Amino acid sequence: MTEVDLESHRRDVEGELRADVRAGLTAERKWLPPKWFYDAEGSELFEKITELPEYYPTRSEREVLAARAGDIARLTDAHTLVELGSGSSEKTRLLLDALTEHGTLESFVPLDVSESALAEAAAAITADYPKLEVRGVVGDFTQHLNLLPGTAPRVVAFLGGTIGNFLPEERATFLRSVREVLDEGEWLLLGTDLVKDRETLERAYDDAAGVTAAFNRNVLRVINARLGANFDLDAFEHVSHWDAEHEWIEMRLRARHEVTVAIPGAELQVHFAAGEHIRTEISAKFRPAGVEAELAAAGFAVERWWTDSQERFGVSLARSVRA
Repeated sequence: MTEVDLESHRRDVEGELRADVRAGLTAERKWLPPKWFYDAEGSELFEKITELPEYYPTRSEREVLAARAGDIARLTDAHTLVELGSGSSEKTRLLLDALTEHGTLESFVPLDVSESALAEAAAAITADYPKLEVRGVVGDFTQHLNLLPGTAPRVVAFLGGTIGNFLPEERATFLRSVREVLDEGEWLLLGTDLVKDRETLERAYDDAAGVTAAFNRNVLRVINARLGANFDLDAFEHVSHWDAEHEWIEMRLRARHEVTVAIPGAELQVHFAAGEHIRTEISAKFRPAGVEAELAAAGFAVERWWTDSQERFGVSLARSVRA
């Protein structure tokens, strides 16, 4: 594997997980943060999800980027491309190609919580773009944005609809934190899944092959591996449903029967009643006017708004403006 430049800001992963498990699994309505899906196995499962026939967001966003990457390069003249939650960075190659051809790009900074996934992706990018400085950052984009390297002007790409994993108040905080690390005139490229019919949405999060179910249960496997818990993964079934009031998909794990789980690394024993849920993810869906309003509140002005041919997914290019 090509040697890559990685810097890690996740000093105590077990401590982070312990705190989240204690907070989430002792709550009246149990929850776990979706970032814990993404160890090496979880990242691989998610890549499989993106290839499923039911899962349209990746294909839809790729269609937009394929059509508009040249426009993004010309509008931004970016010297640095920063990708938050980079995963495999596959779609990012469309941007890298366009920015490289445009002649302005100097460095690529992918940030991801999974060191193994980041190392693999960064090595592949380094091998395929030998003139590009690649500096991978192992970190949490809710905590480590102020530590990102790179020369202005920068484009921060937050793709895949991941912004929808935040609750509304969390989204507002996150978008403001992105704005705070950018100079006036720098850019945010944001991918947002759009509101559409219930059947399409629910099928995308409950595929026939069961890959999403395995991905959802992977959070329990991570807790077993890191905190010595004894979750029986088969004791929990994958559930997803469309919440029309909040306009988001909720993913949950539902206990098939009464069960008590020991989590030594968190000094917990957690009891689950039959049918009790753990909420593991929300995936909010958006309307164009709402995206523009949320970005404006955070200090961004939308310069371009694009959708795929079926208008399923939106990509916005927003400039940071004076507060």
